[in-house]
Amino acid sequence: MDASSKGKNRRRGKKRRKASNNQPPEASVGASEQTPSSSLSVSKRRKLGGATSTSCGGNKSTSFLDKMRARLSGGHFRMLNEKLYTCSGKDAFDYFKEDPELFSVYHTGYREQMSHWPEQPVNIIVKWLKSRNTSLTVADFGCGDAKLAKSVKNKVFSIDLVSKDPSVIACDMSQTPLESSSVDVAVFCLSLMGTNYPSYITEANRVLKPGGWLLIAEVKSRFDPNNGGADPEKFSEAVKNLGFSLVSKDMNNKMFILFYFRNKERSVIDRNISWPELKPCIYKRR
Repeated sequence: MDASSKGKNRRRGKKRRKASNNQPPEASVGASEQTPSSSLSVSKRRKLGGATSTSCGGNKSTSFLDKMRARLSGGHFRMLNEKLYTCSGKDAFDYFKEDPELFSVYHTGYREQMSHWPEQPVNIIVKWLKSRNTSLTVADFGCGDAKLAKSVKNKVFSIDLVSKDPSVIACDMSQTPLESSSVDVAVFCLSLMGTNYPSYITEANRVLKPGGWLLIAEVKSRFDPNNGGADPEKFSEAVKNLGFSLVSKDMNNKMFILFYFRNKERSVIDRNISWPELKPCIYKRR
């Protein structure tokens, strides 16, 4: 190779090295462009992941708190429910008079329990009243949220331990301010809860007109002799000795039993009545 050819080759080599230094290989370009993008993507993913994690953690936390609140509320309801079944009407009246808000707590839990019933006895009683003359005056003993009064056109005296509505009379159900022989229908819808429940029925008998109706709906288990409940026949006999006749008894519903009594004209009341003990509805502690 002559000197001229060697010179040309050296010049070509310098040009190739210069080009290589100024323009990196294509693979390197790809790597160089991907790295920041990949880094940004990871950063974004971490950010989003952190946000999602926080969000999920927040939802789980909220869900947990809701469950705890529901459990505490349920426990409070069970405590109040047990008290109502195991104390006298006067004690219950004094108890809720000191803290009326507890009555709201109880009825919130009560509505939750009733929401699981396929049929509610108050609706059957409403239907029964609507099939009769609207001139009949009604006393609703243990009215709760006064649904009965809100559902019929009859004049209804709504009675319970606490009144948060001007139309509700707050009192011990064994001593109401109603006049004797002033109402046509007395209703106890899941409200024979006190240990002195016979005094409630005696008070209903006092305020009823001769020939008036007494409707009693109660949890069916309270009248199951095979599981510690009262014998429904003995209960009916006790009410009859107070001066009523049993017109009918509905035991078809799996959740409750419904008695229809009527006050006898000029009835003679037996003062020594043997009342059966009604089984209290006590919810199991969790």
